[in-house]
Amino acid sequence: MRLVSVTRRGAAEPALGALLDGEVVDLAVAASSLAPGLDAAGRLRSLDALLADWEHGLPVARAVLDRVRAAPSEARRALATSGGILPAGSVEWRPPVSRPPTFRDFYTFELHVKNARARRGATVPPEWYEAPAFYFSNPGSLVGHGSGVRKPAWTGQLDYELEMACVIGRRARDVEPGDWRSVVAGFTILNDWSARDVQSRERAVGLGLAKAKDFATSLGPALVTPDELESRRRGDRYDLSMEARVDGATLSRGNARDMHFGWGELIARASQDVYLLPGDILGSGAVGNGCLLELGAEVHPWLQPGDEVTLEIELLGALSNTIL
Repeated sequence: MRLVSVTRRGAAEPALGALLDGEVVDLAVAASSLAPGLDAAGRLRSLDALLADWEHGLPVARAVLDRVRAAPSEARRALATSGGILPAGSVEWRPPVSRPPTFRDFYTFELHVKNARARRGATVPPEWYEAPAFYFSNPGSLVGHGSGVRKPAWTGQLDYELEMACVIGRRARDVEPGDWRSVVAGFTILNDWSARDVQSRERAVGLGLAKAKDFATSLGPALVTPDELESRRRGDRYDLSMEARVDGATLSRGNARDMHFGWGELIARASQDVYLLPGDILGSGAVGNGCLLELGAEVHPWLQPGDEVTLEIELLGALSNTIL
């Protein structure tokens, strides 16, 4: 399934949707119309609610979408009239997860690490190869597809990062690398907006990244369940092309299969001696050549208001934001 969190124009609360034939099916409305009583627990009222009871809720969501697919054309038209099927262009897109319990962003593509460190005359430290490294980012600063991202007044070096993200669907601790798929709800696209000048100053302190990453993170447009990607799975990685464009011009290309550490290793590391919770986000880190820091000013200057940044990952969709 391709699950989305959307808001109707003028509405206050987001709804849980599923993408079908280029449209958005409001699963709660569809359940009420085509399967009364199926969602008795209210799991389909939002994507956050679904994630909170993923094991029981996902089969309900699948059953409702199957009924929409099987419905005769008259029933589909009636459902559209009642707001159960919405044109994709008529909704506002929210992040698939609105307030994750935690948000860890990893640093897993060796080429990205090499390129970024080479820009400041450094090499990859041997410790990087010992275990997947991550930092905690701000779970309250997520931005959805199509929303503007305000450039902070305190940075002159705004950058994007082209990443894939995993969303956890089950409470789990000390997950073995081989069991990683048992805790995954799905995958989405992540843009880890970065203030590079602030990052450089924070690095000198030695405590880790902080305000340089603490103003916006884009996520979306959809949470894609693993079965949709199974044909591209290579062990605990996925063979998916990745691309970043600024104002329509392609600047970054890569592939998710090139992660040095796979999702099994990332989930095992993140869950070591702590619980992962439904809705937790794990970012892959930028793919090689997946940001302006790596490409250099000779390829493109730092981002400015008016720039439109689009990240696209095969089978996951495209995530676009305009700098304000």
